[in-house]
Amino acid sequence: MALPQTPTKSLPGQHTGQKYLVPFVLVTSLFFLWAFVHNLEPILIPHLKKACQLTDLESALIDSAVYLGYFIMALPAGLVMKRYGYRVGILVGLVMYAVGAFLFIPAADTRVYAFFLGALFIVASGCAFLETAANPYVTILGPPEGATTRINLSQSFNGLGAFLAPLLGGMFILSGVEHTEAELAAMSPAELSAYLQSEADTIKTPYLIIGVVVLLVAGLFLVTKMPEFRDADGGKKSSLASALRHRHLRWGVIAEFFYVGTQVCITSFFIRFAKFTSDVPEKEAAAWLSIAMFFFMVGRFFGTFLFRYVAAHRLLLIYSLVSIGLLVVSLTARSEWAVYAIGAIPFFLSIMFPTIFSLGIDRLGDDTEYGSSLLVMSIVGGAVCPLAMGYISDVSNIQNAYIVPLVCLLFIAYFGWRGYRVKEVNA
Repeated sequence: MALPQTPTKSLPGQHTGQKYLVPFVLVTSLFFLWAFVHNLEPILIPHLKKACQLTDLESALIDSAVYLGYFIMALPAGLVMKRYGYRVGILVGLVMYAVGAFLFIPAADTRVYAFFLGALFIVASGCAFLETAANPYVTILGPPEGATTRINLSQSFNGLGAFLAPLLGGMFILSGVEHTEAELAAMSPAELSAYLQSEADTIKTPYLIIGVVVLLVAGLFLVTKMPEFRDADGGKKSSLASALRHRHLRWGVIAEFFYVGTQVCITSFFIRFAKFTSDVPEKEAAAWLSIAMFFFMVGRFFGTFLFRYVAAHRLLLIYSLVSIGLLVVSLTARSEWAVYAIGAIPFFLSIMFPTIFSLGIDRLGDDTEYGSSLLVMSIVGGAVCPLAMGYISDVSNIQNAYIVPLVCLLFIAYFGWRGYRVKEVNA
């Protein structure tokens, strides 16, 4: 997911009237890279569930490892960039990303699930650096009046990564070989081991290629002259406690927590859901998920257009209620209509993260930086909610488990209805 920019300040180092096409292209590539790896998670969950013989709860730890990486590394990333600059932060993030990708090879060789989780945590830690740097950085690569246009263009490549990842992951990671429990039980230990290892091995080449591509991008950042700037805020004092005085920020943090949880739950278990409700083969389900993420990308452009005519909080409320309705269909239908309903939801999720973010930091003044940090850290919802969903799936079934994102969306709807309202606080 791409983090929207905070309201731009007057930065003494801001560059205007100069050509920064190459730096802009390089920074924009980061939006694609972190979206691509994140949207491989819905592929990894059924794949590693099969290769490592996991329960749904255990497979949900894939999302937990990723979003815990973000939660833990968000503040350190900010400190590194404050001290050493955005270029150094980006290079650190790319190296961590590549190292994590390469670790998938020994993880596959050993078929130890904890090894995979460790590799994912390192990848996510690198992405935390990239997201922390890229969103504000792209706003200074040109005239201030074009900052919004630049970041929206960059975020469109985030949507492209979200679309391509399940498509390519389904083609090159998922084998399409699906045995029943009875068939697995009938295999000899040697046959079972060989089958599970063959499943694990399909992950090696894709992540090797990802690691090499990321290192190449790091090399381009290393040899390209990148502009730097320092934020001169006049030393105004604020604190987390000061930021939390704002009621709408508190509700924004809650809403963002549940939004990320919703997005991860909807997409991560999509392939399992399609198999359960409609017996859709895993490769076909991956293609359907790719189509859903294509409409997620389209939804961002369409939402930007609608904001010209509909207030942000009102559109957030409408989209939340529509998503709740679609989830009700998915929970009650036992046919392809359930899959269609789930597949339609990403379109309506597309505007939620940046909309909640912008409403949450509205009129925070000197508390904006801390408010932004709290909103970024709230993405830990992506680590918590899938665990609840995995547990419900294990004790019931994956279809009933989709009650989790439905409950999450109720909180988001409340934020769009009343929670967003700004109430003045005493100085």
